[in-house]
Amino acid sequence: MIVTLTANPSLDRTLALPGPLERGSVARLGASSTEPGGKGVNVSRAVAAAGADVVSVLPAADDDPIVRALQALGLRLATVGIGTPVRTNYTLTEPDGTTTKLNEPGAVLDEAARAALAAAVAEHAVGARWVALCGSLPPGTPVDWYADLVRAVRRTGARIAVDTSE
Repeated sequence: MIVTLTANPSLDRTLALPGPLERGSVARLGASSTEPGGKGVNVSRAVAAAGADVVSVLPAADDDPIVRALQALGLRLATVGIGTPVRTNYTLTEPDGTTTKLNEPGAVLDEAARAALAAAVAEHAVGARWVALCGSLPPGTPVDWYADLVRAVRRTGARIAVDTSE
């Protein structure tokens, strides 16, 4: 089994513009789509598509749209409830291929939510082949939080991958 952690998941909304973006004007959208996202979510989707067993750990309430979308894809989830919706990231696409990204910061996770996520990762890491800690940290999360998780996961014997950014 592979375990992924997406500490700062998102709903990724793509909006197709009919022409170049003109600041200060109104644009009528051609098409739009919304997909569950975040680096760990994307890893989970790829692993599941390859037919391997995966569990995706993320902070989201059971009724959050990202949870419903991931369940509709058949992904196994381990969620930690938080009091705010998962962030939405927007990609504006223009006909010439130019893209503009607008990313929300994500929910601030209190110490209890971070501890619950860490416990969920450690619990699912037992017997797992790999644990992937993926994506940006939520606002206010200590910068060494992934390092603490790596130490905890090492005790389970699972291999660890970290793919993070600011």
